[in-house]
Amino acid sequence: MIIDDITIKVSSGKGGRGAVAFSNVKMSKGPTGGSGGRGGDVYLEGVSDLSALNSLRFKKELKAENGQDGRIQTRDGKIGEDLVFKVPAGTVIHNLDTGEKIDVVKIGQRVLVAKGGRGGKGNFLFRSARNVTPMQYQEGRPAETFNLRLELKMIADVGFVGLPNVGKSSVLNELTNARSKAANYQFTTLEPNLGVYYDLILADIPGLIAGASQGRGLGVKFLRHIERTKTLFHFVSAESVDPAGDYKTIRKELGAYSKPLLKKTEYLFISKSDVVPPKDLKKIIAKMKKLNSRVLPVSIYDFDSIEKIKKILNKIAKQK
Repeated sequence: MIIDDITIKVSSGKGGRGAVAFSNVKMSKGPTGGSGGRGGDVYLEGVSDLSALNSLRFKKELKAENGQDGRIQTRDGKIGEDLVFKVPAGTVIHNLDTGEKIDVVKIGQRVLVAKGGRGGKGNFLFRSARNVTPMQYQEGRPAETFNLRLELKMIADVGFVGLPNVGKSSVLNELTNARSKAANYQFTTLEPNLGVYYDLILADIPGLIAGASQGRGLGVKFLRHIERTKTLFHFVSAESVDPAGDYKTIRKELGAYSKPLLKKTEYLFISKSDVVPPKDLKKIIAKMKKLNSRVLPVSIYDFDSIEKIKKILNKIAKQK
């Protein structure tokens, strides 16, 4: 199961305290208290692994190392280790305490989410001609603590959408090395599946239903994953009693969730085209062309239809 929406608590390391110390060496007496070390920072870094958030399922607090206190002989305390936690590229970081929002959109992108506290000064730094035996020191600065909501919005080149059981997973498996579960019942796919077609990332979004934008069925849980796809492959089953109605249902939900989704380039595929007579299929295509001019029948048992999809993908890859 992919964790794609989770709230965690992050804390940086606090700064170490400055030391108060004096040298006992004859002719070299004076303050020698070192400063405290800086506390570690907390970073989130983008990676390609979509399941990277799964490690937070049972551990929802991240903390960097504290800086060590200053020591004698002007030795500063050790700086606390930074904590770098991996998150999937496509994660939106919502700081629930400050209201700040940051997108992690690239692999290797590193975002500072909690800055470590500065170390306090030791008494060596308070020495002066008038104060040769300073007893002053500074406490280290406190750590930063924030509550973060991490929301994954997958970054894919092509998103497969449609009602449940329209054959999206089967087509994804045919085009790529994906091993999506495919069966003849609704909601076979319970989480997004990814496949790679050369340089393109294809995302099979779990079946949507009427009212999905208000939370029905699998709801808005997966609609967010369509937002960043550049092209939509919309699948309507040839077995449907109302293909046009099915198409309009999904388009309505996409628009209700986010109007820009309706402006994305969309190809319409009449899936399972092998199960209806050619005459009926022709009527379905003619009717659907009034709704979307980019209509193609497709069946995993029809080599030519799969090749046509590949030509479309090759065109998208060339543009990319």
